Amino acid sequence: MDWSHYRFRTRWALPAPPTAVYDVLEQAEDYPRWWPQVREVNRIDDTSGVITIRSALPYDMVFVAREVRRDREGGVLEIAMSGDFDGWARWTITPRGPGSLARYEQEVDVNKPLLRRFAVPGRPVFRANHWLMMRAGRRGLLAHLAGGHQAV
Repeated sequence: MDWSHYRFRTRWALPAPPTAVYDVLEQAEDYPRWWPQVREVNRIDDTSGVITIRSALPYDMVFVAREVRRDREGGVLEIAMSGDFDGWARWTITPRGPGSLARYEQEVDVNKPLLRRFAVPGRPVFRANHWLMMRAGRRGLLAHLAGGHQAV
């Protein structure tokens, strides 16, 4: 097993229609406004940018995100990532009752030397760190969709 390889799956039930959720999620440069752990997004061009994230653990992860798929009708947003980790991430937004379901999938290989050094003993902590980031992201998105600007 490659201890520096991660696969994450998260599902967010949201009270907004899929198009409204998609419209927010496709604007990555606005993520820092509502997702506290997304610290910075700097556009390189129309389809790529540099993203800096930090969750509960005291280290930044920096990567280049390059758009792979943007399908509003299908509700799919997908990026390729390179930098502190290499891989891909995908949002799939579908109707669910009066709202929507946003499914997040990510598969990455961690390149950051510190995280690779502690890959085995740190794995549960790194997974929990990701979970905390996703929980805060959902809270922030809910507040943003309701007219707020940031998670509490």
